[in-house]
Amino acid sequence: MNTSIFDKYESEVRSYCRNFPAVFTTAKDSFIFAEDGKKYIDFFCGAGALNYGHNNDYIKKQIISYLESDGIIHSLDMFTSAKRDFIEYFEKNILEPRGFDYKIQFPGPTGTNAVEAALKLARKVKKRNNIFAFMGAFHGMTLGSLSMTTDRDSREGAGVVLTDVTHMPSPYMFPELDVIKYMQTLIDDDHSGISKPAAVFIEPVQADGGIHVFSVEFLKGLREFCTRNDILLVCDDIQVGSARTGTYFSFERAGITPDIVTLSKSIGGYGMPFALVLFKPELDVWKPGEHNGTFRGSQLSIVAAKAGLEIMLKENVEKEVQRKGEIIKEYLARVKEINENFDIRGIGFMWGVDCNKVAPDAVSRAIVRECFDNGLIVERAGRNNDVVKLMPCLLADDETLKQGLEIFVNAVKTVVEKM
Repeated sequence: MNTSIFDKYESEVRSYCRNFPAVFTTAKDSFIFAEDGKKYIDFFCGAGALNYGHNNDYIKKQIISYLESDGIIHSLDMFTSAKRDFIEYFEKNILEPRGFDYKIQFPGPTGTNAVEAALKLARKVKKRNNIFAFMGAFHGMTLGSLSMTTDRDSREGAGVVLTDVTHMPSPYMFPELDVIKYMQTLIDDDHSGISKPAAVFIEPVQADGGIHVFSVEFLKGLREFCTRNDILLVCDDIQVGSARTGTYFSFERAGITPDIVTLSKSIGGYGMPFALVLFKPELDVWKPGEHNGTFRGSQLSIVAAKAGLEIMLKENVEKEVQRKGEIIKEYLARVKEINENFDIRGIGFMWGVDCNKVAPDAVSRAIVRECFDNGLIVERAGRNNDVVKLMPCLLADDETLKQGLEIFVNAVKTVVEKM
């Protein structure tokens, strides 16, 4: 395995390749293949960008057909038939059945582009600078998004002071604290030192924060808090949306309607770069060109996104994720039997095994490496990277899912026995 050219020329900023030391060549569905011939089950899925797996046949066919037709590839925000088809399909099959009335903005093609647009829009609408976000959040790596992200290493990498965001304790951090009441006190008390925010940003399931599922009660309470105080509720569904939690939007289980929603990653259908911002029509106060980007609304991504939605509906992915999520839950219960100090958290096809109470850092790192050595790719997240995160392909069949979970459980057992 020749990796010397990467060591010689590629920046030290690279990260995932350090955890998965192989040169990958091809991939199909739930599997990635290395140039040495080894096959890996992918429970990483491009950090959530590959919900439908690698090189899905149907989506690939639509992309190739579009290319062969000499369809528009780059169009800025001009009208195209591909964009019209996507908007019509998304409205009719995703938004309307759920009772959502949203305008659609096509920002730049990544998640952080969507968050930056949402931030700017919220401040423009409410004419306030401050934003509330939650401890444990990850919203992106550009300066606005990073101001809401709480990971210390990421924030220190900014090189500047990150301002105009007040971070609230997440409910799981202080179970005895009524976080909604705490926020209300902050904005009511003229000596709190905290200004009323334009918006509250939340990931309904914190992913990089360590797989923390915010309760239905909390999400409902947050919606009521925002409505009561004329504050916008923004749900970041970039990693946990697109059916990964068992419903298309991760907040559907709470029966709430956010004011703004950000989507990216798997909305691209094929791992293609794509992002959307959804917002209530009355919030559409943008001036033409006030927020733009050269690669907004990438046409190939739009084609792949529509095909991905078609696959999701045809394969009944939401219900299947709910069913198969129970399989994951059953397997991870065996991890608790190996050592009761493991904490298991998750929903749908997003689960975390928190190793902090077993042995900080060392155990999660060892589990990831043991999995990789045995043909399974998983990553770490959360405080001190103590949480091993499992994010299988949403189309994984039962056999492949169970095979990957068996590798994982055996890896945990091996690591614990070596302690």
